[in-house]
Amino acid sequence: MRWLPVTVALLVSAVVLFTPASGVPTALSGFDKAVHLVLFTLLALSARFAGMRIPIVLVLMLGYAALSELLQSLLPIGRDGNVPDGLVDAAGVLLGVALYTGARRLGGPERS
Repeated sequence: MRWLPVTVALLVSAVVLFTPASGVPTALSGFDKAVHLVLFTLLALSARFAGMRIPIVLVLMLGYAALSELLQSLLPIGRDGNVPDGLVDAAGVLLGVALYTGARRLGGPERS
């Protein structure tokens, strides 16, 4: 059951990141970056709550971030992978790890 949140977060991220451009609503400037930040924060946070250790979370989630940007530029979905989105993804991963660490410090011993 502890893996359910990270599984749901991965499925949601795949839908959001790989929906063809024609299905992506236009939004306010910067909204795309906020979506990337929230997605990768939730991915990292849920992975930590599932019990993944920090180095594993960092390798897997940063790898997924890079792969998602590469696939967006290669797949015939009309999306562009780009470095700024990848950097925001990475910031989200770090934020998720930091939020988990902070919550554990407030509420009890931390798992490394």
